Amino acid sequence: MIGLLGLQGDYAAHGRMLEALGVESRVVKKPEQLAEIDGLIFPGGESTTLIKLMDSWDWWAPLEGFAAAKPVFGTCAGMILLAKSVSNPPQKSLALIDIDVERNGYGRQIDSFEGTGSFGVNGQTRELPMVFIRAPRISRVGAGVEALAECRGDVVMARQGNVLVASFHPELTDDLGVHRYFVEMIGQ
Repeated sequence: MIGLLGLQGDYAAHGRMLEALGVESRVVKKPEQLAEIDGLIFPGGESTTLIKLMDSWDWWAPLEGFAAAKPVFGTCAGMILLAKSVSNPPQKSLALIDIDVERNGYGRQIDSFEGTGSFGVNGQTRELPMVFIRAPRISRVGAGVEALAECRGDVVMARQGNVLVASFHPELTDDLGVHRYFVEMIGQ
C-alpha cells in the first residue's frame, strides 16, 4: 500500500498513476496513518503552504521516522520538502536527500513548460515526457546521490537510498515509468 500525502497538492493524480499500475494507494492526512503504508508520495503543490500545514499538525518527526525506514518520493514541492537545502527564498525542509534546490528555478508560472528528458535506470536510458510547473531546480547533487533523469542539461530526478525526487510532474503524463520505478523501490 502506497500513501499519498494528502495535505495539499494534486495527490489524486499520483493515485491514478498507481491505479493504472494495479497498485493500491491511500490518501494519508494524519501522521498515525503512516503505520498503514509501505511507501509515501509527497505531491507537488505549494511548499510554503505544505510547511505551514506540517507545522500545524506536527508532521515533521513522523515523516523523518517513516523515511528512515521506508521509501519516499517527492515531486516538485515534494522535492523541496525532502531536499537538504532550499533557496529562493531559504526555507526549512526534512533534509532527507543531499541535494540543494532553488524554488521556482525555471521561472514563474508563465515559464512553466512541457519537455522531453532522458530517464536512465537499470542500465537503460530512454526518453521521458516531463511537465514543469513553477518547478524547483536542483542546483547541487551530493556525492551519494544518483542522478536518474536530465532535461535541458539539468538533473531533474535523483535518488539517495530510499528517497526519490523529481523536479517535474510525472503524474501529469501518460508515462508510468517513474511511478513503476518507485513501486520497484518499495519492493526491494
